[in-house]
Amino acid sequence: MERNGSTGDALPRKRPSGRAARTSKSLPQARGRAPALYDSLSSIDGIGPKKEALLERLGLRVLRDALELYPRSYEDRTHIVPVAGLREGERACVRAVVGTTPVLHRIRKGMELTKFTIFDETGAIGVTYFNNRYYAAQLREGEEYLFCGVVQGQGRARQLVSPAYEKKAPGEGGSIVPIYPLTAGLTQRDLMRVTDAALHAVAGEYPEFLPGYLLAEYRLPALQEALVAIHRPKTMEEVAAARRRMVFEELFLLCCGLQRMKENRRDESGLVFANTDLTAFWEALPFPPTGAQRRAIQEIAADCVGGRPMNRLVQGDVGSGKTAIAAALCVLAAQNGWQAALMAPTEILAAQHEQSLRPLFAALGFSCVLLTGSMGAAEKRSKHAAIAAGETPIVIGTHALIQKDVEFCRLGAVIADEQHRFGVGQRAMLRQKGKRPHTLVMSATPIPRTLALILYGDLDVSVLDELPPGRQPVETYAVGERMRPRIYRFIEKQLLDGGQVYVVCPLVEEGELPLKSAEQHIETLREVLPHRRIALLHGKMKQAEKDAVMSDFAAGKVDILVATTVIEVGVNVPNANLMVVEDGDRFGLSQLHQLRGRVGRGRRQSYCIFFGKDKGEKARERLKILCDTNDGFEIARADLVQRGPGDFFGQRQHGLPALHVADLTADLALMQSAREEAERLLVKQPGLESYPELRERVGRMFQSTEIFN
Repeated sequence: MERNGSTGDALPRKRPSGRAARTSKSLPQARGRAPALYDSLSSIDGIGPKKEALLERLGLRVLRDALELYPRSYEDRTHIVPVAGLREGERACVRAVVGTTPVLHRIRKGMELTKFTIFDETGAIGVTYFNNRYYAAQLREGEEYLFCGVVQGQGRARQLVSPAYEKKAPGEGGSIVPIYPLTAGLTQRDLMRVTDAALHAVAGEYPEFLPGYLLAEYRLPALQEALVAIHRPKTMEEVAAARRRMVFEELFLLCCGLQRMKENRRDESGLVFANTDLTAFWEALPFPPTGAQRRAIQEIAADCVGGRPMNRLVQGDVGSGKTAIAAALCVLAAQNGWQAALMAPTEILAAQHEQSLRPLFAALGFSCVLLTGSMGAAEKRSKHAAIAAGETPIVIGTHALIQKDVEFCRLGAVIADEQHRFGVGQRAMLRQKGKRPHTLVMSATPIPRTLALILYGDLDVSVLDELPPGRQPVETYAVGERMRPRIYRFIEKQLLDGGQVYVVCPLVEEGELPLKSAEQHIETLREVLPHRRIALLHGKMKQAEKDAVMSDFAAGKVDILVATTVIEVGVNVPNANLMVVEDGDRFGLSQLHQLRGRVGRGRRQSYCIFFGKDKGEKARERLKILCDTNDGFEIARADLVQRGPGDFFGQRQHGLPALHVADLTADLALMQSAREEAERLLVKQPGLESYPELRERVGRMFQSTEIFN
């Protein structure tokens, strides 16, 4: 997805609401009558069954769909340069006459070149099209066109490669041309034809839904004006103004829906935990809690006595102590006679939680049980029976907790650790095991609080912004291949000093990509360090094998653990003090930060080394961010900028309507304004009674007609 932060950037696809007013007699009409928004695309001249099927691949079935397919970028053809001013490597537009007849050259099977020359009063330049004879054949020698393309070569070898062209009347200037997403078999002209027809159809059928006072307050263009400016802009300033309108619209709709969800939840009755005295819990903790941990636990305790179901997100950096927060909620539930369920995304992490928390719970008089999918049938039946009978107040497990044959006696609290690893449906399935239990979700991907309030607007948010005392920053280095012999010596040094080492590879086994695989790299390490105990861990192994390897590593029976990102989350081996990541340029910054968080958990000075510095300037810049800071919030912000919100947050996971226009880094100020305005409006009109179009749009965005019930 292209960035949207600057004036000339793209508008990715979304399905907004609105109608466009500016139409033209030059726009193609649907056959026989004025077009309507729900007409089939086959009603447009030039769109037959074959192209209609191709358009459906883009999600276009009726004219309204075409109107809502935003350009992915724009080409500014208003700046025209003379032939003499063309520079190698630049994309430019030139008004020139076709000087020679296009000639077809067959280079080899599957490769055709069409070549000719164009000229203006300042000089001449060659033009080459690859495998596009029919496009070039429409050009006529002696006629003038506007050509836009990339210049390659210098001197007599200069040429425009596969330029777009259009016929212009003498003296007619260039234009801003939208570039739409395509699929094989479709052209930009096809999309222009279809969107032209959609713009004809929009008048009278797309009512404005944003309140007029917001349009005036934020100087936003009306919906019809914005839609036309997006599809047929006259200037890039029009695009910028239209985009700003659409960003505000999208965020405002999102915030209205989230606020309604939160209000609906407040109307629900929930469990009341009368006993919120955690004195014994604080005394049983094997470490002094941070101020941030105390605040978060106090917020949770307050939620649990409020008479409505808690729905809270706790986010904190690697090592900030989220597990203690989960333990506190488990204790609150147990001491009030309810059961608690803690769901982790992997069996390794679930087993680790059970091992670390069992002594704490036992000291307080509560038992806990571990439930995972790899357990034998007899063991599962025994634990299912104990859970159903209420014999165990605290259950720790994986997705096994949400299976149909798992029944709780009195489920009062559910916790989803590393919540981005679970779909919304999975968390809902766990909640449905009880009657409106208190819900806590935890995330080790820290983001700015303002952003969290938007993305998780239906949740209350607690932030762990302190690390436990005594934790040393992990020294981090980015290196290239020439440093490999030195890194092998450094690994040996750490092992001689009594430490242990993780080596993470992006692949399990060797594939087509030129990346290190765990299975391949472990053989290399065994050759370089034959006297060391080296083990392999990856997600394709059977659970019993994974458990055995991790147990041996935790017990110090393995010196070097070669693994995939199966160790990214939660693995805790305090003696491990060196993390080496192969092909670090292939991972997201937040993922690399999570991997780094596997070390630095003991008293030893810890180190993290990322290979990939020699993979280009972009790789160097990305890895430098990790070398410069251990602040997860700063790293997450940089990751968001580089990867885009879709990849970073995984919208399908956090379950909110996807954001298609808003840029979560460039639009923070507008985001805050949209949130404030949504809250202000819903205080006055919780049901948006005076704004039926807005109400309908919010329901459509959230795919629910019950959001205002």
